[in-house]
Amino acid sequence: MYRPDEYDDRLVRERIAEFREAVRQRLDGTLSDEAFKLVRQMHGVYLQLHAYMLRVAIPYGTFSARQMRALAEIARRYDRGYGHFTTRQNIQYNWPRLDEI
Repeated sequence: MYRPDEYDDRLVRERIAEFREAVRQRLDGTLSDEAFKLVRQMHGVYLQLHAYMLRVAIPYGTFSARQMRALAEIARRYDRGYGHFTTRQNIQYNWPRLDEI
């Protein structure tokens, strides 16, 4: 199983901060939809017909039971109680609200 190191942790935290700021700007209208599209797609967020969809990368398609429970909690809290595994070994949530991602 892949174990992130300090570099990975720092990179993830930086990307989270970057995405949070982009969401804030999009919701308050200071970031255009076109500019936000580039940012959100880099972070695994795609716009479907009626809602956003979030893909969570799972390195090498493996995770611990604790991580699986966390993914299930995300499905319960932010989706409609489910997620599904993609053919690329990620998990996808189809109904998260942008302000909750």
